Parts: sequence; structure tokens; C-alpha cells
Amino acid sequence: MRNKLLNYLKNNKNKILLNSILIWIIFSFIIYPNVSLIKNTFVINGEVSLRSIDKLLSSERAMKSLFNSFILAISLAFTVNILGIFIVLITEYFDIKGSKILKLGYFTPMIYGGIILASGYKLIYGETGIVTTFLIKIFPNLSLNWFEGYLPVLFTMTFACTSNHLIFLTNAIRGMDYQIIEAARNMGAKDSKIVLKILIPILKPVLFALTILTFLTGLSAVSAPLILGGEDFQTINPMIIVLAKSRYSRDIAMLLSIILGIATIAILLFMNKLEKGKNYISVSKAKTVLKKQKIENKFINILVHTVSYLIFLIYIFPIIIVILFSFSDVNSIIAGRLDLSNLTIEHYKKLFTDISSFKPYIVSLLYSAVASIGVIIFTLIIAKLIHKKDTKLAKFYEYSCLIPWLLPATLIALGFMTTYDSPKFIIFNKVLVGTPIIMVLAYIVVKIPFSFRMLRAAFFSVETSLEEAAKSMGASTFYTFRKVVLPIILPSTLAIGALNFNALLMDYDLSVFLYHPLLEPLGIVIMKNTAVEADMSAKAMIYVYSVTLMIISSFVVYYVYGREGKRKNKR
Repeated sequence: MRNKLLNYLKNNKNKILLNSILIWIIFSFIIYPNVSLIKNTFVINGEVSLRSIDKLLSSERAMKSLFNSFILAISLAFTVNILGIFIVLITEYFDIKGSKILKLGYFTPMIYGGIILASGYKLIYGETGIVTTFLIKIFPNLSLNWFEGYLPVLFTMTFACTSNHLIFLTNAIRGMDYQIIEAARNMGAKDSKIVLKILIPILKPVLFALTILTFLTGLSAVSAPLILGGEDFQTINPMIIVLAKSRYSRDIAMLLSIILGIATIAILLFMNKLEKGKNYISVSKAKTVLKKQKIENKFINILVHTVSYLIFLIYIFPIIIVILFSFSDVNSIIAGRLDLSNLTIEHYKKLFTDISSFKPYIVSLLYSAVASIGVIIFTLIIAKLIHKKDTKLAKFYEYSCLIPWLLPATLIALGFMTTYDSPKFIIFNKVLVGTPIIMVLAYIVVKIPFSFRMLRAAFFSVETSLEEAAKSMGASTFYTFRKVVLPIILPSTLAIGALNFNALLMDYDLSVFLYHPLLEPLGIVIMKNTAVEADMSAKAMIYVYSVTLMIISSFVVYYVYGREGKRKNKR
């Protein structure tokens, strides 16, 4: 027995070593910080304590933030679905003039989101914004803070969260069978009845998934409530950020993050059960390509066209203003006045010649690049190890990689911050708080679920016979992976890495907890410069940061989606 064990260890030492490293990474940076956070919240001096619950219940601000988060999440579930369904119908189902141009405008949140979008809205509609300056001339009694509170946050997030509808609903509509629509029209059904009785039921599975995503986005919102919510409308995550800064209130912040995590898991389970209990209309396998439908009623047709272009203007207006103001002088920005005769490139010169202005870019680029490469390597290894396997270890890897999907970013960040602020044996008695490595690790953790799911799907596109042929010719497992498997899944791998890089480049949710004071990323710098007391020269740089980030995001989006569209057309 002993000899068999020794032979097994000898023959499989590389495999054992690799699995040991992976298990250590998962336990140290995915499981242990979250378990430690729960322990630090409810165990004080070795005894179970509910003091944090008492403090939370007695805190009016904290309780109000909980209420506000659910109000925002419920509201967004309605407004985003309504707007998302409408813009998909007018770009894919109805025959609307200029639909391709409209779609480009509707896709802008993909290159202009998060902290960038919220700060852009603040600079346009805020106290010194061009819109506020214009409105004050018409309505002198209008409050300078008119664009603060629940409605501005809801407005901003509604227009910011429709990208998923454009991607997934578009694919669902394109996959429909036109014969169903044609049969309904032949029976005299009107457009409204076809949409409500045929289209919506067919799209229900996708709409359920999008509703879950939208609800969770509203529940864990950070940027929009933090920048546009004002004092009267703060949600859970902005409140966690505030409370975590003080040791006295950090336990309330930890409890709020745990509540947010529990709510997220409960909602996912509830919606999943609800979705399984529904029956959906099936469509034929031999589909007829959908033809765009003309709106026969002239008044409705004009109304739909008008609303479509109005929504288009709402989408592109912030981007146009941000681009123009990035070339404006400081005096024009202070006055909230757009003067095309005083355009300048001084701010862009400053970005590339002033190290203090360019440094946040370098920092964010490095953080995002290292984290994107790290998460791709980690998930590639795991996806390969568990591909077409049903062992206990494979299930452990799979479920562990999905854990961060169930947890808000603030909970993950607080777990890191409260666990690794002192030496821990599990990481060789090192302290991670206050070092750049902790933010890279957090970035990697939050992107593991998405990367893992996408890469695992990519592995199923590899023919098993190719690997078997390579192995039969004496190729090692690593050589087979490097020469056979990797080239096939490389386009998907690069696309996933690009999307991760794009998202992390504008991150604020994690960065605000974990960034190194001397290495401030763009999200932190932009947030600081949106404050009322910020220097106007610094505020002017927000426009420049926004424009350059939009350019980078546009290249990433084109690489991932534009090139994919071209490949499909060639087929």
C-alpha cells in the first residue's frame, strides 16, 4: 500500500503540486477572506456578539440606505426593461429610418459607463454644468442641486444599463421564426398585440435573466448614487464606503455588505426557481429570417420615430458635451458655457506631459493588464483541468470559481481589507493591505466567474479527436494544450481578456477600499475631481480622461463585437 502511494506521488507530482497551488489560491483569496469577514462581524474577543446588528438598527442613515437600495433595484427592473425592450424593437423588429445610426447611439454605455458616466452626468447636469447654467437663465429660482437624489440616479442608471438588452435581446429576436409573425398578421393581429402576445412571451427566458442582472445592478449600485444621490439618496454600497473609513462604524459596514451578499444570493435563487416554473413558447428549428415590420398607423409611426431619436439624443448628448468640453478652456468650464471659438488642446498636452496627470493612467493600465492576464491564466488552467470531468475536485473548482458572482464587490473588498491588514499564516505571515498586490488580487477574484464560464464554454468548441491524435503521437499534455487547444480557443481568450481589461480600467467599487495612496487609479482620481471643492483644472482633466477612456473602450468593444460580427457575415 505504501509503495503504491509513493509511486502515485512520484508519477503525479506535477499534477499534485498544481492542484495544491490552485486550492491554496481559492481558499486564501476567495473563501477565507469572506469567512473571516463574517467572523470579524459577529465574533468579538472570542465571543459571539450581535452588537453590529444593534448598531445597524439604531443607525437611521444605514437603514435608509438599505431601503433606498431596494427601491432603486425595483425601479430599475421596470424602467430598464421598458427602455431596453423599446430600443431593441426599434432597431431589430420595426422598420425605423436610420436604425443603424440609432443603434450606435444606444450602444454608447458600453464605452461610457461606471464612474466615467456618472461623473460625466454630474459635470453636465450638476451645479456648474452646461445644462444647469442654461436652465438657470430660464428658471432663476431653480436649485443648483436640481440633478440630485432618487430621480436623477434612476434616470442615469436607466440609460446606462440597457447594453445587456441590446446584446441578448437582439440575439433572441434574430433567432425567432418569422413565420409566427407572418401567421399572426394574416389573422389580422395588430402590432401591439403581436408584441405583447407573441414577442414578449418568446423573449421571457432572456427577460428573466436580464431582470435579475438589472435588479442586482441596482441593489449594488455605487457610482451613480455616490455622485448623483446627494445627502438624501444614498444606497448600501456608498454607505459601506463611508462607514468603512471609521473603525467605530466598520462593523456596520461589514454587516451591510453581508446583508447585501445574502440578498443577492436570495434573489438569484428566487428568480431561478420562478423561471423554472414558467412555460415558454417554443419556436420551430427551421426558422424563416425575421423581416423588419413597418408601423402602419401613421401617427404611431411618427410618434415612435420621434421618441426613438429623442432617446438617441439623450444617449449621445453627454458624450458630445464631454468631448467638446475636453477641448474647452478652464474659464468656459467654470462658467458652464460652451465657446467653440476658445477650443484648445492644452488639457491633452497636460495629460501627456504632466506626470501627475498621466500617472493615474499608467497605474490603471498596469493594474488592469496584470489582473486581466492573471485571471486568464488562472481560469484557463482550471477550465482545462475540469473539462468533461465530473469528479469531486472538479465540482469544488467549479463552485469555488462561481462564488464571487454571488457576492457584491464591496463585500469582497472588505473581506480583503479586514482579513489581510495583519500577518496571516495562510499567506506566509505577510500583510497585504497598503500594498499594490492586494488590489490586483481583488481585481482577479471579481473577474474569475465571468472568465471561467466563458473559457469553459470555449473548451467545448475543441474537438476531442484533435487532442487524442496529438497524444497518440507521443505529445505531452502541456505540448498538446499549447500547440492544439490554445490556438483554437485563443480568439475567445483574447476577447475575454479585453473585456476584463476594459471593465477594470474604470473600476471604482474595489479601488476605493484597496488602492495604494501613492498609486491612485483613474476611478479614484476622477471621483475626487468631481467634488465641488476640487480645483477647476483638475475638473477639466475629467473630460480628457473620459474621452481617452472612451477611445480605449471603443477599440475593445470593436475588437470583441465588431470583429465577431464580421466573422459571422463571412460565414
